[in-house]
Amino acid sequence: MTWALTPLTDLQREIQAVAKDFAAHEITPFTAQWDRDAVFEPSLVKKLGDLGFLGMLIPEEYDGMALDTLTYMVALEEIAMADASVAVMLSVHNSLPTQMILKWGSEKQKERFLKPMARGELLGAFALSEPEAGSDAASLRTQAVRDGDDWILNGTKAWVSSGTKGEVIIAMARTDTPDDRKGARGISAFIITPDLPGFGVGKKEDKMGLRASPTVQLHFSDMRVPGDRLLGKVGSGFIYAMQSLDNGRLGIAAQSIGIAEAALRHSVAYAAERKQFGHPIKEFQAIQFKLADMATKVSASRALLHMSAVAKDRGEHMTQFSAMAKLLASETAMWVTTQAIQIFGGYGYVKDYPVERLFRDAKVTEIYEGTSEIQRIVIARELYSKQKLF
Repeated sequence: MTWALTPLTDLQREIQAVAKDFAAHEITPFTAQWDRDAVFEPSLVKKLGDLGFLGMLIPEEYDGMALDTLTYMVALEEIAMADASVAVMLSVHNSLPTQMILKWGSEKQKERFLKPMARGELLGAFALSEPEAGSDAASLRTQAVRDGDDWILNGTKAWVSSGTKGEVIIAMARTDTPDDRKGARGISAFIITPDLPGFGVGKKEDKMGLRASPTVQLHFSDMRVPGDRLLGKVGSGFIYAMQSLDNGRLGIAAQSIGIAEAALRHSVAYAAERKQFGHPIKEFQAIQFKLADMATKVSASRALLHMSAVAKDRGEHMTQFSAMAKLLASETAMWVTTQAIQIFGGYGYVKDYPVERLFRDAKVTEIYEGTSEIQRIVIARELYSKQKLF
């Protein structure tokens, strides 16, 4: 049974129960097939939208549920236990494009994009990374050139989650000039839709894990973007992206904990059923120690995530907390799923058992929205900053 750092409110338990029930009926029975076929189930968007799960953090005035971050984390973990691919779709949508439009968008942009996104009528995506700009995101090359009231964009984005289904994509592009580069201050954010002339979807990645989440390249070829699609101020896009990733990393932490919790539950059940030398393997100290360490790491990760979520809602500086939560939870997911395969033995290595999929899904949590190495750099820098938390 999962637990929270502080007792959940009645509303939080209700939302958790709704997420758990939805996962049990609409996700879990199909997860293995979606993984095998590497398909995204489009009906999930409308179903989750009808429940309000695509507008969890959006105010009611923009058709959202106006929930707190902890409630969102609790619900997201329940979805991730069933399928991490569905969870990452939820996480990206709720943490990045919707929050960026909410915080920096104009009222016209909020009416046009944010409201239907909150209702689940439009799915959001986020395009920052490029083939040559991953951890060093500020070195991106996609160029935006002003043409009258419009902008002309050229470039390629990589590793775009929900890229084939995203209908509102926040894309970063350089608005400085090749002769006068301004580094991170030369990057702006744009609201991109697939109907724009020059927009193209490129290669769909054949991934090890999260196979039901489509990850693609996006190509912008003389793509004409109306001037009212600029998000916020010229030159502030990279700052917006980095601040929003603080939110996104909490979502990835919840996803990671969901993966780890699922692996733990499968392991506990299997250890009680599997017999060797005439005894259930749960009676062997080697297995008991593994299970104990797995449970401890999952609980510690959840405690840090919940603490971080509460701190965010109090308006505290979040960069260090979000990096810590993402780092611990993602490395916990990888470690716990590795131990789960060991407990399952040879059966853990075949696709007939779910821990094999959980192991594959866990790995990317140490990579996307900032690698573990980048998280450690962020944490260390924060320790010496004027805004340090300790």
